[in-house]
Amino acid sequence: MANTKSAAKRTRQTISRTTRNSSILTGAKGQQKRLRTAIASGNKQAATSEFQKLASMWDKAAKRGVIHANASDRRKSLFSKALAKLS
Repeated sequence: MANTKSAAKRTRQTISRTTRNSSILTGAKGQQKRLRTAIASGNKQAATSEFQKLASMWDKAAKRGVIHANASDRRKSLFSKALAKLS
């Protein structure tokens, strides 16, 4: 229980940020699963499309501070290498 108004406000802010961040990460995880499925099926066109969507999601998450910028870059690099193996 918060003892001051400022502590109560920080609690409210933390709850709203946590909710927003978890929804962003959950969406990215779903997109990542769709990309892995496309790569496994061997469909390069679908995989490329899914990768572009996922890269955009990670860039937005990094810009908003949900994940670190280097983590976003590392994940994009990992999947771009997997995508390159399809050709």
